[in-house]
Amino acid sequence: MMMQDRTPELLAVAQRFAAALPADAVLEIALTGSVSRGVADERSDIEMLVVTADQLSHEEAFAASGLPEPQSWGPQGGPASRVFGYREGVPIEQIWWSRAFAEEQVAGRAAADAIAHGVPLRTVGLLERWQTLLREYPEALALERIEQAAETWGGYAPAGVLTLTRDGERVARVQRMVGDAERIVRIVFALNRTWEPTLKRLAQRLEPLPLKPDRTAERLDAAFAQDDWLGLTELALEAVQLAPSGPNVDRARAWLAASAEALRG
Repeated sequence: MMMQDRTPELLAVAQRFAAALPADAVLEIALTGSVSRGVADERSDIEMLVVTADQLSHEEAFAASGLPEPQSWGPQGGPASRVFGYREGVPIEQIWWSRAFAEEQVAGRAAADAIAHGVPLRTVGLLERWQTLLREYPEALALERIEQAAETWGGYAPAGVLTLTRDGERVARVQRMVGDAERIVRIVFALNRTWEPTLKRLAQRLEPLPLKPDRTAERLDAAFAQDDWLGLTELALEAVQLAPSGPNVDRARAWLAASAEALRG
């Protein structure tokens, strides 16, 4: 089904909404998500990062959010506040960070994809500086992330995967498959020195990457549609075969090949 492009409409809503947030509390507002990337459709919401000079409590973020009847999701009471509500009939998700916490997150390349594609709705120059930093994806970081992603594939008998192919183990098997899919995606984006996105609109995000297994997005979809753990394992093997040699990568190559053989029966 062809979806209507709602980017201009939602961008205008986001701009009006951001302009109304309290100037004394909010330093920076960055539009993120599908609207910032110009791909919003009828099912999209508005996502934004709101940066304050000082740390706000959860209650203070609720009060400053500009949202009637605000709600929250995810962990509460930490350095990030998550606030959700509606404005002009549009769902809006806010992540509230203090400037100090934001600087720490950007330095650690957390939420790098969202920030790299962010659109300033209010700025004191922070987003531009962060995006300049994120233009470079250090090779050492890529190698580190590839090694971390490959770590799970090994260290126990490859035939152990067969325990999750028994009748009644579908939930446990799918749980493992989701983790494997996330690791494949992490490796592919690190190979291409491109900040890893969420798994939404994955085919679109994978399409321009030159280094990846053939038909990565289609094969990921097919693995879950057909409960094909073997196909997913073969895809993981192809991903690590593209990766530079390293202790975990080398182990994963041998282990995934043996696991695939076990799954073929």
